[in-house]
Amino acid sequence: MKIVIASDHAGVSYKAILFKEIQDKGFDITDLGTRNQDIPDDYPDYAEKIAHAIINKEAERGIIICGSGVGVSVAANKFKGIRAGVCHDTYSAHQCVEHDNANVLCIGERVIGIELAREIVFAFLNATFSNEERHVRRLRKIDEIENENMK
Repeated sequence: MKIVIASDHAGVSYKAILFKEIQDKGFDITDLGTRNQDIPDDYPDYAEKIAHAIINKEAERGIIICGSGVGVSVAANKFKGIRAGVCHDTYSAHQCVEHDNANVLCIGERVIGIELAREIVFAFLNATFSNEERHVRRLRKIDEIENENMK
C-alpha cells in the first residue's frame, strides 16, 4: 500500500518518528513535508498535498499531523473524494476505514503521546473497508451530498 504523510510545523517530530516506523513495516511511504518545526507554516497547504496525492492515485492513504488534528481534517475534507478523520483512539482509527472507507488519518501531536500515535497509525493502515451493504449505501449518500454541494 502506498502511503503519503505530511505535517505542518506542529507535527514534524511525530511525522519523522512515524515515517521511519511505517517504512520499517514495509509500506511504501512518501513524505510531503514540512521538515522544519522552527518555521511556522499553514496546515491547509499540507492537507492539499495529501489530498492531491490520493486524488491523483499516487497513494491509497494519507496521514496528516498538526497540533490538534482538527485543522488538517477540516482542510482535507474540502477535497472531493477525501474522507479524513481525526482519530485519537485505536477504535476510531480502524472503524473509520472499516465503516467509512476513510483514506486520510489526522492526528494531533499536541493531543496524544507518541506510543498511542503509533498504535493509531497502524490500526488505520491495517484496516480494510468492510464492503457491507449498509456501509456502501451510506458512502453512496455521502458521494451524492459531495457531488451536489461541490459544484
